[in-house]
Amino acid sequence: MAAALALVTLINGWHSGRLWPWTLALAAVFAVIAAIRPAALHPLNRAWTKLGLLLHKIANPIVMGLIFYGTILPTGLVMRWSGKDPLRLKRDASTESYWIRRTPGPAPETMRDQF
Repeated sequence: MAAALALVTLINGWHSGRLWPWTLALAAVFAVIAAIRPAALHPLNRAWTKLGLLLHKIANPIVMGLIFYGTILPTGLVMRWSGKDPLRLKRDASTESYWIRRTPGPAPETMRDQF
């Protein structure tokens, strides 16, 4: 926490040209407490973790929904409208097998001592 506050203060000082003395003082207080008695910061750590979990429960479904409805759904619709079936999932009653014949690969001897 001390490093984060100090970093925020330094970034603000670099961008705006003025430092916030109260954030530097708060960073120093956190650094001293962390050095002398770290267990005193345990309740703050738990509260910070709970806040992170709450933000995760709220933000994660929103972000995942935006990704799904913004990229995956339109891609699927375009592929359906264009008639593409890259995974060959459509049934074809006229075929005997769905096995794909492949040409023979390289000879096994060429796979030895490659390097």
